[in-house]
Amino acid sequence: MAMKKTDLEKNKALKLTHAIKKTHSERFGKGANEVAPDRREQRRLDQEKGLVPFACKLNENLAKELKERAGTHPEGMTGLLEELLRAGLAARKD
Repeated sequence: MAMKKTDLEKNKALKLTHAIKKTHSERFGKGANEVAPDRREQRRLDQEKGLVPFACKLNENLAKELKERAGTHPEGMTGLLEELLRAGLAARKD
């Protein structure tokens, strides 16, 4: 049985939407051409580095500034936050 024209168009639209979502993966300064590991692999890599998830809520303007700076930081958001937190904690001890 042949598909209706509307079903074909729906399938084309779904494929296009999926392709757009897949290619628009620019996040925290990482380009779309970089292939990111899947979640399990990323979790394993993070555990090997001794990294643990740490969530907090930030002011919107501060979050924007961090995202901008993370785009130019060689280690991305994680590296930037570690650097800033270590410097801030060291300054507090003095």
